[in-house]
Amino acid sequence: MSVDGGAQRLKTEADEPGWEVDPDDDWGVAVVATVGRQLRIRREAVGMRAAELGTATGYGEDLIYKIESGKRIPRPEFLDRADEVLGAGGLLSAMKEDVAKVRYPKKVRDLAGVEGRAVEIGVYVCNSISGLLQTPDHARAVFESRQPPYSQGEVERLVVARVARQSVFERDPAPSLGFVLEEALLRRPLGGTLVWRGQLERLLEVGRLRNVTLQVMPTHVEVHPGLDGKIELLKFVDGTATGRSDGAFNGRPVMDPRQVRILELRYGTIRAQALPPRESLAFIEKLLGET
Repeated sequence: MSVDGGAQRLKTEADEPGWEVDPDDDWGVAVVATVGRQLRIRREAVGMRAAELGTATGYGEDLIYKIESGKRIPRPEFLDRADEVLGAGGLLSAMKEDVAKVRYPKKVRDLAGVEGRAVEIGVYVCNSISGLLQTPDHARAVFESRQPPYSQGEVERLVVARVARQSVFERDPAPSLGFVLEEALLRRPLGGTLVWRGQLERLLEVGRLRNVTLQVMPTHVEVHPGLDGKIELLKFVDGTATGRSDGAFNGRPVMDPRQVRILELRYGTIRAQALPPRESLAFIEKLLGET
């Protein structure tokens, strides 16, 4: 909510890009529609007009109607404020968890769910820094470089979703995380010098965590098993595992132990050819000093 010369300026869709509902996400559509219906029922029960609720929450009338009709994902803080204004007794606030999940595309929710269960994650990337390691600014630069271009709202939605996956670093007990990054990725100043420096600093921060192994694959290594593309391996507490590689099994996720073993062999060879963790961090520090 902002005040300009004593008059309150109410938020519109233009103020909050990236909160539209994905029409292809059936579960997300259902959740937002339910929240919107409950909001409208509570508002009408207390005899409040949409414009009045908007004024009380800092939203324009049109934005209130869009939320109530299930066309707009409400922010968590809006639900808290609306719950208070409408005397909903926590009913609206209780929906924040599901609403927060809707903000993320279905594919990202599924990926985050798998990563959230893994006790060990290993990733080799050659085209872009792993999403689990990207700063918000770096992620934004990545999405803004796509062609055909995303809308700005979609860019912001994808950035939020990518950063949310990084909650894997906050788990307790912490999973074992391994990353191998190509040297060329670290030398590309994507987003400009300040964004690039921030990304290098983030890599150093994560690489020093006790449960993280961060390695750099030098460009002078002519041949290694990752030349076909990205490799991901996830292992779970029950002993099962899953993996995916751009250059194997048509890029599909696999769970068959024999196929997973092939990916483990490739990833293990890549790690053996990359710089050791300590040398990798020293290399990133050197790059940072050169910027």
